[in-house]
Amino acid sequence: MHFRPLHDRVVVRRIEAEEKTSGGIIIPDTAKEKPQEGEVVAVGPGARDDSGSLVEPSVKTGDRILFGKWSGTEVKIEGEDLLIMKESDILGVIEVQAQLKQAA
Repeated sequence: MHFRPLHDRVVVRRIEAEEKTSGGIIIPDTAKEKPQEGEVVAVGPGARDDSGSLVEPSVKTGDRILFGKWSGTEVKIEGEDLLIMKESDILGVIEVQAQLKQAA
Protein backbone atom coordinates (compact mmCIF):
# COMPACT_ATOMS: atom_id res chain seq x y z
CA MET A 1 0.00 0.00 0.00
CA HIS A 2 1.22 3.49 -0.83
CA PHE A 3 -0.24 6.56 0.89
CA ARG A 4 -0.45 9.93 -0.86
CA PRO A 5 -1.59 12.90 1.24
CA LEU A 6 -4.03 15.38 -0.26
CA HIS A 7 -3.83 19.18 -0.51
CA ASP A 8 -1.38 20.75 1.98
CA ARG A 9 -1.07 17.71 4.24
CA VAL A 10 2.26 16.16 5.22
CA VAL A 11 3.06 12.66 6.52
CA VAL A 12 5.73 12.70 9.25
CA ARG A 13 7.72 9.97 11.03
CA ARG A 14 8.66 10.98 14.58
CA ILE A 15 12.38 10.95 15.42
CA GLU A 16 12.77 9.30 18.79
CA ALA A 17 14.21 11.37 21.63
CA GLU A 18 17.22 10.45 23.73
CA GLU A 19 16.59 7.95 26.53
CA LYS A 20 19.19 9.57 28.83
CA THR A 21 19.62 13.10 30.10
CA SER A 22 22.92 14.93 29.65
CA GLY A 23 23.76 13.93 33.24
CA GLY A 24 23.31 10.22 32.43
CA ILE A 25 19.92 9.70 34.08
CA ILE A 26 17.79 7.17 32.18
CA ILE A 27 14.27 8.43 31.46
CA PRO A 28 11.53 5.78 31.84
CA ASP A 29 8.94 5.39 29.06
CA THR A 30 6.14 6.73 31.27
CA ALA A 31 8.00 10.02 31.87
CA LYS A 32 9.06 10.63 28.27
CA GLU A 33 7.39 13.31 26.21
CA LYS A 34 6.53 12.60 22.61
CA PRO A 35 9.21 13.99 20.32
CA GLN A 36 8.40 17.18 18.45
CA GLU A 37 10.94 16.48 15.73
CA GLY A 38 10.29 14.35 12.68
CA GLU A 39 11.17 13.43 9.14
CA VAL A 40 8.82 14.20 6.25
CA VAL A 41 7.76 10.94 4.57
CA ALA A 42 5.28 12.29 1.99
CA VAL A 43 3.91 15.67 0.93
CA GLY A 44 0.65 16.55 -0.79
CA PRO A 45 0.57 18.67 -3.98
CA GLY A 46 -0.32 21.86 -2.09
CA ALA A 47 -3.32 24.03 -1.28
CA ARG A 48 -5.28 26.34 -3.56
CA ASP A 49 -5.35 30.07 -2.90
CA ASP A 50 -8.37 32.35 -3.38
CA SER A 51 -7.73 32.69 -7.11
CA GLY A 52 -7.58 28.89 -7.53
CA SER A 53 -3.86 28.60 -8.30
CA LEU A 54 -1.83 25.87 -6.61
CA VAL A 55 0.51 26.97 -3.79
CA GLU A 56 3.30 24.41 -3.55
CA PRO A 57 4.38 23.25 -0.07
CA SER A 58 7.66 24.60 1.29
CA VAL A 59 8.76 21.22 2.73
CA LYS A 60 9.83 18.16 0.78
CA THR A 61 10.28 14.47 1.47
CA GLY A 62 13.31 13.84 3.67
CA ASP A 63 13.26 17.22 5.48
CA ARG A 64 13.75 17.18 9.26
CA ILE A 65 11.12 19.37 10.86
CA LEU A 66 9.89 20.67 14.20
CA PHE A 67 6.16 20.67 14.90
CA GLY A 68 3.83 21.60 17.75
CA LYS A 69 3.32 19.25 20.68
CA TRP A 70 -0.32 18.53 19.83
CA SER A 71 0.00 18.75 16.03
CA GLY A 72 -1.27 16.17 13.60
CA THR A 73 -3.31 12.99 13.69
CA GLU A 74 -1.61 9.74 14.63
CA VAL A 75 -2.16 6.90 12.15
CA LYS A 76 -0.69 3.46 11.56
CA ILE A 77 0.25 2.74 7.94
CA GLU A 78 1.80 -0.63 7.08
CA GLY A 79 2.51 -1.21 10.78
CA GLU A 80 4.40 2.08 11.22
CA ASP A 81 3.20 4.88 13.51
CA LEU A 82 3.06 8.14 11.52
CA LEU A 83 1.54 11.61 11.84
CA ILE A 84 -0.57 13.39 9.24
CA MET A 85 -0.64 17.16 9.67
CA LYS A 86 -1.28 20.32 7.71
CA GLU A 87 1.78 22.19 6.52
CA SER A 88 0.76 25.13 8.74
CA ASP A 89 1.35 22.92 11.83
CA ILE A 90 5.06 22.71 10.97
CA LEU A 91 7.12 25.22 12.95
CA GLY A 92 10.29 25.00 10.87
CA VAL A 93 12.82 22.92 8.94
CA ILE A 94 16.07 21.84 10.61
CA GLU A 95 19.00 22.64 8.33
CA VAL A 96 21.58 19.88 8.92
CA GLN A 97 24.28 21.35 6.62
CA ALA A 98 24.30 24.65 8.54
CA GLN A 99 24.92 22.81 11.82
CA LEU A 100 27.84 20.87 10.32
CA LYS A 101 29.52 24.04 8.98
CA GLN A 102 29.28 25.79 12.36
CA ALA A 103 30.84 22.81 14.16
CA ALA A 104 33.87 22.77 11.81
